[in-house]
Amino acid sequence: MKSILYIAALTFSLTLSATAQDVAQEQSEQDERSLMQRGFEMFFEGLLNEVEPLTEDLNQLSDALEPSLQALIEEFGPALRDLADKIDDATRYEAPEVLPNGDIIIRRKEDAAPNTDAPSADGQIEI
Repeated sequence: MKSILYIAALTFSLTLSATAQDVAQEQSEQDERSLMQRGFEMFFEGLLNEVEPLTEDLNQLSDALEPSLQALIEEFGPALRDLADKIDDATRYEAPEVLPNGDIIIRRKEDAAPNTDAPSADGQIEI
């Protein structure tokens, strides 16, 4: 009878020990996750605190430059639109290339679609 009690007590203590280890392991994993989460929170809070004065300065600068930029857009906007209308699709051309003599050439890609605005054989462009 004593041996059965010893076996039951041993089994109960081993089960209790294994359960305690599982609980301790789960608790440590949760602690690690919460520590990592807290670390990330602290990092981003510090980053935000460092960047906040810069964003305020940038807002002040943009407020100061806004009238000048608006005037620039009003003055150069129509000219830039005309220029954009005259320039063919940029994807039809290779990257600019600087020759040894300093000239810059931009070659048309071989597989580019033909330019429909190109002059006809007699040199005239239809309007």
